Amino acid sequence: MPIRNLVVTVYARHSADCPKRNDQYWKRCKCPKWLYINNNGQRSQRSAKTRSWERAEETRRDVERDFEEVEQQKRAGTEPKPHSAILLAHAVSRFLAAKKNENLCDSTIAKLTTVFEKHLLTWATGQNIETLERIGGEELEAFRATWKDAPLARKKKQERVIGFFYYCLRMGWIKSNPAILLGRVKVNENPTDYFPKDEFNKIVDATYVYNPKAWNTEPRNQATRVRTLIWLMRWSGLAISDAVGLERSRLNENNELLLYRAKTGQPVYVPLPHDTAEGLRNIPAGPKLNPRYFFWSGNGLLKTAVSNWQRSLRRVFKLAEIRHEDGTAKRCHPHMFRDTFAVESLLAGVPLEQVSILLGHKSIKITEKHYAPWVKARQEQLTSNVRKSWPEPTRPERRARKTRSRPINLVQSNAQVGQILPATDRASR
Repeated sequence: MPIRNLVVTVYARHSADCPKRNDQYWKRCKCPKWLYINNNGQRSQRSAKTRSWERAEETRRDVERDFEEVEQQKRAGTEPKPHSAILLAHAVSRFLAAKKNENLCDSTIAKLTTVFEKHLLTWATGQNIETLERIGGEELEAFRATWKDAPLARKKKQERVIGFFYYCLRMGWIKSNPAILLGRVKVNENPTDYFPKDEFNKIVDATYVYNPKAWNTEPRNQATRVRTLIWLMRWSGLAISDAVGLERSRLNENNELLLYRAKTGQPVYVPLPHDTAEGLRNIPAGPKLNPRYFFWSGNGLLKTAVSNWQRSLRRVFKLAEIRHEDGTAKRCHPHMFRDTFAVESLLAGVPLEQVSILLGHKSIKITEKHYAPWVKARQEQLTSNVRKSWPEPTRPERRARKTRSRPINLVQSNAQVGQILPATDRASR
């Protein structure tokens, strides 16, 4: 059986205005990269679908790997299986179905659906891309360029795209994950903001002048319900979705609120101030009373009810008119009540491990990432370590400091002098 040889070479197809257009092996320009394939004298060319030389080298290795697999199958006497292109829409449909079977929450499924069905498929249709294998690193860079999100949202979206192509890789639809070739999205995360006591009091005071146009209920009752929700989120650390869907049975007679059950089966409680607990028990009825919940009627989607409460809280924030020291308006959102609970607990000396348990984080690293600057014990240790790094004062400085810091005791000084002087001198004295 003749030995088959394959030679794959990367080269650049320079544009007319490229200063290196005479050197087809120049690596550092942004011209499209192509592959020259010589398969036992059969020559062909094909695009590497990238402008990066390093990514083109990855494609070259994939071509050589595929060729080697086919040759091994032939030597084993088995006919290589014909390659069938996977439609991108089919891959997206299978991926979303798999995620739904993983019992992810509805909000996560909604975000994945938006990214892949509304964004990726719409973009691919506009680019005349139908199959999965036509998407490489260059195409994904072009897709990312269409995102109009903030840096943090872009980072999250890119992580979801990488996860989608890893799923396709595990299913055997692609040979490598093109999404890992994307550069990282840099996010300058600001320190976690919260409501200090004076700002929180302003928000509570704003609820007394809040006059909503409530449907089928008294406006004063609705304002009281908003105020009670604010107290609950501040003193329990619950996110707004968990607070709106809170069941009455989770508040016991000792003013303790059941947050969740740990993996060991042990319940995790947080004590509530007496006024907050009584406010929950005596909360006015909403438009549609449901004895099971404090703030939700139980009808429709919880997400819709949360959106309604967020709208009410935005009005309260507007009435409170909270501003920074420089006079600019402070951006307020409901999650800051949860941050206030965490920050105030840490400033009061509650260990980071306990705050992580109360917040329900899966790992203490999550708590440390967001709230490490507010750990009181850690800040005190940092201050102590910095002071230890200061140089020791010189000997005259230490003497002077001791002299200044130690008061003179005249009685003691006279006694010491009497012990030191000779007997004749003591008699004369």
